[in-house]
This record gives sequence, C-alpha cells and structure tokens, in this order.
Amino acid sequence: MLRFLTRRLLSAIPVLFVVSLVAFGLMWLVPGDIAAEIGGTDATPEDLAAIRERLGLDKPVWERAVNWYGALLQGDLGYSYLLNRSVVDAVIERLPVTLSLAGLSLALATLTGMLLGILAAVRHNTLLDQGAMIVALIGLSVPEFWFGILMIIMFGVWLGWLPTGGFVPLSEDPVGWARSMVLPAFSLAVSQMGVIARMTRSAMLDVLGQDYIRTVRAKGLRARGVVFRHGLPNAMIPIVTVVGVITGVLLSGAVVIETVFSLPGVGRLIVGAIQRRDFPVVQGGLLVTAGIFVFVNLLVDVLYAAFDPRVRDGRGG
Repeated sequence: MLRFLTRRLLSAIPVLFVVSLVAFGLMWLVPGDIAAEIGGTDATPEDLAAIRERLGLDKPVWERAVNWYGALLQGDLGYSYLLNRSVVDAVIERLPVTLSLAGLSLALATLTGMLLGILAAVRHNTLLDQGAMIVALIGLSVPEFWFGILMIIMFGVWLGWLPTGGFVPLSEDPVGWARSMVLPAFSLAVSQMGVIARMTRSAMLDVLGQDYIRTVRAKGLRARGVVFRHGLPNAMIPIVTVVGVITGVLLSGAVVIETVFSLPGVGRLIVGAIQRRDFPVVQGGLLVTAGIFVFVNLLVDVLYAAFDPRVRDGRGG
C-alpha cells in the first residue's frame, strides 16, 4: 500500500506543475494593465512606471516566472496587488466557505444519487425505476444558477425559511452554518446527483446480473443482504470513479453558486481577481483548487485499492 500511495503522490507533481504553468501563462496573456488599476485615472506615466517597477512587472516574463516558482517552492504564493496581503492568507480565509460548499454538495449528491440508483436497479423496469431516472434526468438538465435562483425565491423570499445569502462559520454556529449552506449546496449538488444515480443504476444492474448473485439468492439470503453485502461493494469502483470526477465539477461550479448566494469563497475571490487583474491571487487560487482536486483523486485511488486489492497489487491497473 505504501508503494502504491508513493507512486500516486509522485504522479501528482507533474499535474500541479502543468496547472501552475498554465495559470501563470494565461494570466500574463490577459489584456490590460494592473498598474493602471492600482494607480487610478489620475496616475501619470511616471506613476505607472513606478508601480510596475515596484511590483516587478518591468522584468521579462521568464524572470517573473523563475521568481514565482522560487517563492512557490518555499510555500509562498505571492502578494496580492490590490488586497495588500499575502495570497496564502487571502485564500485560507475563504477556503472554509468553498470546502463547506463543495463537501456538503458532494455528500448530498453521492448519498441521494446512490439511493436513487440502487432503488432503480432493484426495481428494474418498474414505475419506481422510471421515476428515479426521470428525477435524475431533470437534475442533469437544470442549470445550477437557475436552480439556485429558484431556491432563493421559493425558500428564502416566499417562505422565508432559509437565508438567501451569506456564510456562517461552522465553528461559531453549527445551526447557522447548516442554514446558510443547505440552499447553495443542494443547488450545486442536484445536477451531479443525476450523474451518480445513473452510474449507480448501471453498475448495480451489471453486478446483480452476475452468476454469483444468483447463487447467493438461491441460498436464501434476504434481498437486503444480497444488495448491500454482495451487490453494492462490487459495484463501487465505477461509482467511486464518477464521484472523483464530479468533485472537480463541484469545485468549478462553486464559482457560480458562490456568486448567486453571495458566499465569500475562493471562487468569488478568483473571479474578482481576474476582473481586477490581480494575477498572484488568480494563480494562487487556481493552484490551491487544483491541489484539492489532486488530493481527492488520491483519495479515490485509495478507495480503489480498498474495494479491489488487485489495484494496489498492480494487477488491476
């Protein structure tokens, strides 16, 4: 297992390097002048030149890249041009919001999607199967931002049950955190719930049709035991794969949902930094987000090895 984890960790390094390289290159190709953003409309050419020199923007791109990677190796993501604070501090401050949103959305999408998929597979070709798949199809078809706005109007404005925006830290008020997160998390999870439901149904139908399942049933094991003790564990590999993939989708979709619900997360931080050309914040935010996605995929690999020993032994890919 140790060799397996070491191999996966080493394979993550090139991924993070490519992400950082793309983020750095794209930001410096964006048109506009950060010096003009900082200096304002009254800045003279001399003022703008002084700002560029102070920020190191007068240096060649390759030299800026070398300096940035040198600082990155020391755990320094740079200093925000406009926030007047380090990028690490700015990202860490907003990271709990994004992690809360993505984590709760992932939990809702996984649990609900798997439940729908299992019910559809067990009641194959019945009204329950068709109804579950219709719900999954509706979830796949509804845009996240539209569903979020609909939730705000229904539960926030009309009924007044839940807040329409803002964030309450979990450490300060667990109930307030849950109230502030339930609408955005459900809005973000609904589309991915459909993906998991369809994959769970397909995987379960494949497993439940195997000969060993027929043998277990012939021995008189109860239906619940057949499904959850023998069927579901053997169907988990494709389900875990999908869950790992949609984690990246949820992290990217968090940008839209954070904007709709006015959540002060990393997604809104990156969007604001792009609009204001605060390049160190964009680069650092993207790198941290990519690191989270890589960590989740490492966790998925560990779950592969747990469900299928052939994976960690090198016999299952």
